[in-house]
Amino acid sequence: MWAVIRNRLLMLIVVIFGVSCITFLMSNVIPGDPARMIVGVKATEETYQRVREQMGLNDPLYEQYLNYMQGLLTGDLGTSLRTQQPVIEDLITYFPATLELVLYAFLIAIILGVFIGVLTAVKNNSMWDHIGRIFSISGVSLPVFWSGLMAIILFYGVLGWLPASERLDLFIDAPPTITGLYTIDSLLAGDMEAFSNSVLHLIMPVSILAFVHLSAITRQIRASMLDVLQQDYIKTARANGISSSFLIIRYALRNALMPAVTVVGLSIGSLLGGAVVTETIFNWPGMGKYVVDSIGSLDFPAIMGFTILIAIGYVLINLLVDLLYMVLDPQIRE
Repeated sequence: MWAVIRNRLLMLIVVIFGVSCITFLMSNVIPGDPARMIVGVKATEETYQRVREQMGLNDPLYEQYLNYMQGLLTGDLGTSLRTQQPVIEDLITYFPATLELVLYAFLIAIILGVFIGVLTAVKNNSMWDHIGRIFSISGVSLPVFWSGLMAIILFYGVLGWLPASERLDLFIDAPPTITGLYTIDSLLAGDMEAFSNSVLHLIMPVSILAFVHLSAITRQIRASMLDVLQQDYIKTARANGISSSFLIIRYALRNALMPAVTVVGLSIGSLLGGAVVTETIFNWPGMGKYVVDSIGSLDFPAIMGFTILIAIGYVLINLLVDLLYMVLDPQIRE
């Protein structure tokens, strides 16, 4: 286990280096001048050149990269050109909103994905199986932006059941910050009005974000379960009179989860990436909305900081997946 952790941490260093190189080069290749964005088109040439000098844009490219890496090693992701705040502080500020969105979407995708995957495998070629397949194909085929817009038109524009944006209504105060997750903080503060309102605001973006990844998990669980249910030890257990429900939960599902763990782990990272589109559609004040606004402002430090954070998240998720493999499969531990 320690060997796995050590190897993954070494990989983390390599990944950060590679991602930092790619994002840094892309930020310098893309047309646009951050200094000009700051001073404006009417600024004098003297002011413009002074800002470029302060930002280090007149230094050779390799010196700019070395300065950036030196700051990165100390936890300094630079200063946002748009907010004029350290990028790390901006990301910390917007992270709880993204975490709340991704956390609930992940729980829904896992619970329903496993349930539907098992159901469609056990009821193979039945009506439930066909419905589950249509559901899975729809989740993969429909783009997130289209599903989100259709949901807003139906549930907000036509029916008026759900709010279309933000985390709370304007007339409701945010609960005292404890975890940064409004649903949990409002419960801890005993503010049921804020809790119910925050839940209403979560329903649409969480459902849309979960829908895509729910489909992938469902298809993987179904395929794994179909393979396991054809194994000889399952047939022998059935012949010995073991109940179907106990057999499915105790033996079949546990073995079917092994190949699905990788898909589930990658889904967590994909949820963070998918949150960019979802947060933009629903005007959700999280990291995804923050980086989209930064792209429009050519805020390269914010874009690079967000990219590196996602890369670190992917590596850590892969580490957790490897450790979970050891828990599920005793042969790997040996």
